[in-house]
Amino acid sequence: MKIGLIGLPLVGKTTVFNLLTGRSEETTSFGGGKRESHLATIKVPDMRIDALSAHYKPRKTTLAEIEFLDVPGFKVGHGGIPSDQLNEMRNLDALVHVLRFFESDEVLRDDSSVDGLSDALSLEQELILTDLLLVEKRLERLRIEFGKGRKELALELELMERLAEVLEGEKPLRTYEFSERDEDLIKGYQLVSRLPMILLANIDDAPPEADLAKLEAMAGEGNLAYLALNSVSEWEILQLPEEDRQVFLEDLGVEEPARDRFIQSGYSLLDLVSFFTVGEDEVRAWTIAKGLPAVRAAGKIHSDLERGFIRAEVIACDRFFELGGMTEARKEGALRLEGKEYPVQDGDIMNIRFSV
Repeated sequence: MKIGLIGLPLVGKTTVFNLLTGRSEETTSFGGGKRESHLATIKVPDMRIDALSAHYKPRKTTLAEIEFLDVPGFKVGHGGIPSDQLNEMRNLDALVHVLRFFESDEVLRDDSSVDGLSDALSLEQELILTDLLLVEKRLERLRIEFGKGRKELALELELMERLAEVLEGEKPLRTYEFSERDEDLIKGYQLVSRLPMILLANIDDAPPEADLAKLEAMAGEGNLAYLALNSVSEWEILQLPEEDRQVFLEDLGVEEPARDRFIQSGYSLLDLVSFFTVGEDEVRAWTIAKGLPAVRAAGKIHSDLERGFIRAEVIACDRFFELGGMTEARKEGALRLEGKEYPVQDGDIMNIRFSV
């Protein structure tokens, strides 16, 4: 899973990046004009895989990962999203729009105000416009080719007309429900307003509660997730010895570290789950979309497993530990044999039977 942090210059995006990844990239106001992106990968903590690893004592334990990209800040309404940033955004699984809800004498907007609500709306409109331009260009070409007798383009032409209607209504494509046929037709289009997005309010010690409530409501209306972080304070707490952090987090009114809260929001937003493969060689977590058929989940492990899929042996992680391990589960007949279309559940332990 690759997630990009985007937003205006000087909204604290890189501080959020450092907080989530444990990095120490430059965050001074002088860094606002930087052009390079920062990239870092974190492991996704999971007590279930810790327990499975303790049970099997494998040679290797592999946690799921999230890759974070700190995209250089850009302004909207000035000729569109810069091409470099747009190209990076097109290759992401989700966006995090970092919004400024903090006061600082050292960090001023062009108009010397703080208006995260306006910034959220402006970027949404820019994403919609970006996709509309792409869809209109494709529509123009499709109409020409269809008029020349290429009737096989009828379905794509119809879809593009529907998408144009959504975008012209100033709605992002994440609000449109794509069918499986639609998915096949738009492969490769990389439509940015369709990307799942978290609105992340970067706050200080006296956040504007009324504005935050409006932002949370905006997120709900736009099929977005919402999260508020005091990135500076939480980053300072992260520098303390581990045994001291929880007390300071509680003083800040926070029950869990920012990274844990973010991972929960990200998995919920993307509707992701984890399944596990186990053994003495390796215990590994695999991240997939909720409800993904077993045959396609097998393909995440290796293409041969998807191509030669016969069936999957499945047991829920909780049931595995309740029975005391795989040997006992087999004796009890607790392993289920599932076919290709079985929707994989969060916490499933799977062994794929295949033949190629």
